[in-house]
Amino acid sequence: MSAASGSGPTFLPYVGAAILLASVAPASTPAAWDAFQDEVLKACVGASSLRQAQAAGQRIDYDDRIGFSALLLAGQYPQPHLRNRSGRELCLFDRRTRTATTADADQILSTH
Repeated sequence: MSAASGSGPTFLPYVGAAILLASVAPASTPAAWDAFQDEVLKACVGASSLRQAQAAGQRIDYDDRIGFSALLLAGQYPQPHLRNRSGRELCLFDRRTRTATTADADQILSTH
């Protein structure tokens, strides 16, 4: 379309969207990453059924299409019949809802 017909160039909506997205994107400063790490760890430990749960490795961040971060936790099973046995859980943190869920992950490092 020409400018004489009253409509502007067709790329303007894309430029506007890019400016809007850039203005609301979260900062990726070291402090922001540290705060995010703390948020994930706190949510995962809170969702864990293990006693004295703690991170057993580095957080893995899936891309934004997936929207999850994963963290392996280690701790002790609280059930008396397990006699304080060590265990692992895999935590998935949903970055959209800011919630965590865990699943047993003792078999994640199987030697079979």
